[in-house]
Amino acid sequence: MATKFIFVTGGVTSSLGKGLLAASLARLLRCRGLKVSIMKLDPYLNTDPGTMNPYQHGEVYVTDDGAETDLDLGHYERFADVPLTRAHSVTTGRIYQALFEHERKGEFMGQTIQVLPHVTDEIKNSVLDASRKSQADVQLVEIGGTIGDIESVPYQEAIRQFQWDVGRENCLYIHLTLLPYLPMSDELKTKPTQHSVRQLMSMGIQPEILVCRSSFPIPDDQRRKISLFCNVPVDHVVDSLDASTIYEVPLLLAEQNLDGLVCQHFGLQTPPPDLAAWREIVAHIKNPKRTVTIALVGKYVELHDAYLSIKESLTHASAYHQAKLEIQWIQSENITPENVAETLKDADGILVPGGFGNRGLEGKILAIQYARERGVPFLGICLGMQMAVIEFARNVLGLTGAHSSEADPETPYPVIDLMPEQADVTQLGGTMRLGGYDCHLIAGTKARAAYGQDDIRERHRHRYEFNNDYREQFEAGGMRISGVNPGRNLVEIVELPSHPWFVAAQFHPEFLSRPNRPHPLFRDFVGASLNREDQ
Repeated sequence: MATKFIFVTGGVTSSLGKGLLAASLARLLRCRGLKVSIMKLDPYLNTDPGTMNPYQHGEVYVTDDGAETDLDLGHYERFADVPLTRAHSVTTGRIYQALFEHERKGEFMGQTIQVLPHVTDEIKNSVLDASRKSQADVQLVEIGGTIGDIESVPYQEAIRQFQWDVGRENCLYIHLTLLPYLPMSDELKTKPTQHSVRQLMSMGIQPEILVCRSSFPIPDDQRRKISLFCNVPVDHVVDSLDASTIYEVPLLLAEQNLDGLVCQHFGLQTPPPDLAAWREIVAHIKNPKRTVTIALVGKYVELHDAYLSIKESLTHASAYHQAKLEIQWIQSENITPENVAETLKDADGILVPGGFGNRGLEGKILAIQYARERGVPFLGICLGMQMAVIEFARNVLGLTGAHSSEADPETPYPVIDLMPEQADVTQLGGTMRLGGYDCHLIAGTKARAAYGQDDIRERHRHRYEFNNDYREQFEAGGMRISGVNPGRNLVEIVELPSHPWFVAAQFHPEFLSRPNRPHPLFRDFVGASLNREDQ
């Protein structure tokens, strides 16, 4: 069977949820037994989001092969439960970078390089490359931005051409729009959707399915009006109502028969989607039996998307325990010795996530000290693990002034230090320790008990590491090294055996958590937090 391609575009306004729509459809098609892959074409000129400000872009999601990608790839992997690679994240920066390399090598034989056909050809080739590597029955492609954005025009032209390259019967265009509600007239307005579709059609793209975001179901007369003006069948106008949890979106779209319309378009004979397991997940989220309160102590807490995968991993773990998740978003910069106890007194568990820069580090250290001394379950991730090591060095081992050489190059005790191969790195983008690395777990540790196996693989994004020069001193002082990279003897996980649950990892476990398979560290961290709440 030839690969089927679904292109998801957005209109009227940004932030409507194209990524969630694409991810939800991928889940539905997988539940029908199809092999599915999913990718994103991002119009911005950055090579990747690796050097972008989290306040502007949210978190950077890292794939196993070390690609720094848009946070939508996290939604893709969590919903579709398929491994993605750098081939599934394309930006205009990468497109032009590839073209420049081809041109410098003389591969264009002296031609003038133009948007048409060279940029559009490179975009199409990136889609074909991802589909070949995935060998999927269906390849979903989300186009970033909004119809009308000048940056998106080459992508819109490329996907228009694509239907003639692979066959019109192998392509499907889905357009996501907004139906704004005007309270003064008490009605949903279809005109913005009409204009958006007309603009898309002016580019040579006729959407076969319209998905309309709204706060209320679309009345039949409005549905017929959209069908008439947008040139689509009435039953191809699909509601996308506001949901109480993002994990309910696939179920709501299934009720609208979105996946059925897709299979009908392609002539795919599949059984109805088996959504029993997914319904159970949603039921646990919507009908919790108790509550767990987790304090997330970070520096970007004003923008929750900066910690999106952590938030979702906590949601997965809480649903596993049938608990309602309450997150206290605590700005680490505001924590002082005087207010730390009052700030954290209601937390059942404390999580310190990753990050970069010096701002708020001392507040994170104070929060970790509070968790260690008060027996509050603690999970440290990346920078959070490094701060846990520093706190232990200062307050247990008596190494006054201990720090990371990143934050304090003059520290007398660089318990966290730069990796040797990073010493001569000058370019920031794509040069950290990135992607999946092996880790061996030590028998008898909380980490080994959580995973239930000796060897694991986790994803990384950092430059600095635990300094092995201090390893014996830490273990003699009571901190156990519970996970080590076998190839280079790098410390991956530390924990405190004398503490109810105090575990910190150099890697990012949040990238491997799934709704139906919460990550072991998050699962057991939330479980320990619930035990404390019970006590």
